Amino acid sequence: MDFELRTLDAAGAAGEKCDVLLVLVTEGHPGGKDPVSALVAAALAARDLEPKPGKLLHAYRSAGISAPRVVLAGAGDGSGKKIQAAVGAAVGALRSSKAKKLVIVLPPGSGADAVRAAVCATAESSYVYVATKSKPEARELQRVVVGAADAALHKDAFAKARAAATGIEFARELGNLPPNYATPTRLGDEAKKLARAHGFQCEVLGPKEVAKIGMGSFMGVAQGSNEPLRFIILKYQGGGRADAPTVLVGKGITFDTGGVSIKPSAEMDEMKFDMGGAASVLGTFRALAELKPAINVVGLIPTCENMLDGGAYKPGDILTSLSGQTIEVLNTDAEGRLILCDALTYAERFNPRVVIDIATLTGACVIALGGVRSGLFATDDDLAAQLQAAGEAALDPCWRMPLDDEYAEGLKSNFADVANVAGRAGGAINAAKFLHRFTQNYPWAHLDIAGTAWKGGAAKSATGRPVGLLLEYLLGQAGDDGPTRKPQGARAKPAKAPKARSKAAA
Repeated sequence: MDFELRTLDAAGAAGEKCDVLLVLVTEGHPGGKDPVSALVAAALAARDLEPKPGKLLHAYRSAGISAPRVVLAGAGDGSGKKIQAAVGAAVGALRSSKAKKLVIVLPPGSGADAVRAAVCATAESSYVYVATKSKPEARELQRVVVGAADAALHKDAFAKARAAATGIEFARELGNLPPNYATPTRLGDEAKKLARAHGFQCEVLGPKEVAKIGMGSFMGVAQGSNEPLRFIILKYQGGGRADAPTVLVGKGITFDTGGVSIKPSAEMDEMKFDMGGAASVLGTFRALAELKPAINVVGLIPTCENMLDGGAYKPGDILTSLSGQTIEVLNTDAEGRLILCDALTYAERFNPRVVIDIATLTGACVIALGGVRSGLFATDDDLAAQLQAAGEAALDPCWRMPLDDEYAEGLKSNFADVANVAGRAGGAINAAKFLHRFTQNYPWAHLDIAGTAWKGGAAKSATGRPVGLLLEYLLGQAGDDGPTRKPQGARAKPAKAPKARSKAAA
């Protein structure tokens, strides 16, 4: 989709040649004598329009207005959140209109948050999945003009919004692909294509290379599937060679049956979305390609299926992680943490400024926070505050959760260094505490996106979250030295990898 930012007010919008003119109306909307302002004033006076987000009024062939269709949309106080709701409702209502060009007129005095919200909401609401349909619905909307009182003031915000929309849509498309398409091999190929197109460095490791490294925990999860695992390493070098990178680690379970601890059949199809963390890392790199900020970023994606056959790992098995720590498997459906822990250990070799992992990790986080905010866990207060602020700015919010040591008590094992699950209480925190064991040598944050990476029901679709949050955070790090890093301490020597017993780990 082609977005354009232009200096445009209600008076100028009357002469715009487009299929639809969308006018956002705030509380206390100023009057005017031009045709657009007069239409708004008349609608408000007649109470045919309320300036509440989501309230719409459609007009056709209005006098003095070039656009054949005009949509007046309530935008509340004009904040980014209210603009997002208004534009989302209006563009959603236009999906069947065959409109190809849309002009959006922001309220007077709109800030950068409104510009960003308008762009991202338009992209989100007009998105159409077509990859596996025999008669795909076309995306009719091709060009969108965002009109602001002074476009020059918002050029940076507009560029950021356009990049975010591109990255979010890239992540959504990957997340929506069915699991027989979006295999670990496909994710590796997508990473290579992304690297070739935009000058990233990319390496994709297969089962033999992963076994040689010693990622026994990752290999254990993969061994029940015929699809071979992949470990993806992406590097964006926008800063100096000596600048420590931010490392993003994305969980890439392309389908999760739960393994031997099998899931209920209802809604199991939605477990194709269990690679939402991986998709968000790839989407963030796609957005970085648009903006080219002066930072260094590494993306690590452990990706495999969690299936069950005669060689699948099972409750009671002991896995040896890359860190050398042994793990007792008590539940094979707690597999995400088992592939992430090896990637988090691998991240140490980049001497990172910070490491952030992103994972559809626990149903417990959905119970705690629903689908509004992602769960945030962090070992560094500054990092947590920056991520939370980035989420608010990007309208992709998160909420900080605790990491008290007492939450790790349930992970004790009689037979290994740690168990992979504790009890039901505090399940999202217990999972984070498991990962915490593997992150002692750098500042670390964990985003549990189990409630935010996709929507179910009639609106079933990947959301592309938290690409917006991650991009906002990364762009804020240019010129920032980041959290004070803990000194590198002695760490366990990786144990020799266990012999693989399956095709996936052979």
